[in-house]
Amino acid sequence: MVFSKSFGYAVRGVLYIAIMQNEKRFVQAEEIGEQLAVPRHFMSKILKSLVKYGIISSVKGPTGGFTITDDTLRTPLMKIFQKTEGPETFTSCVLRMKKCNSANPCPMHTQMDEIRRKLDFVLMNTTIGDLLKEDKVGFIKSIATYAGINSNSELNQTVEN
Repeated sequence: MVFSKSFGYAVRGVLYIAIMQNEKRFVQAEEIGEQLAVPRHFMSKILKSLVKYGIISSVKGPTGGFTITDDTLRTPLMKIFQKTEGPETFTSCVLRMKKCNSANPCPMHTQMDEIRRKLDFVLMNTTIGDLLKEDKVGFIKSIATYAGINSNSELNQTVEN
């Protein structure tokens, strides 16, 4: 759709870490990648950048991994969007015209301005906490693509452990 893989992976990764916090343990990138069917190295790189920006926290070592911070659940999606997409996403022309702006609009400028305003509103007013659901197994299923999961019982066993 509109968002990059990096943004989608970042949000899904943070949601997975948040839903796993009731187990009071750090979540490793390998587990997140496996459960969400995301390349582990790509997920690790994204999560490390989110640590750098204070969205999540991490601890190194064999029992280390990623965890949420006191502010993670209150983090608006816009903060993650800005860190993964870059600031030019809302200002660049959808037709890739170099001089597109309100004074010199491309044929889609007016329609895209409306969409950008609505998208900006949603991203600013939706937090990570707003997206969480109580049903842990069902929630993980909703954010996973199941590439490495063969059955519901395998997913349930992984989530319950």
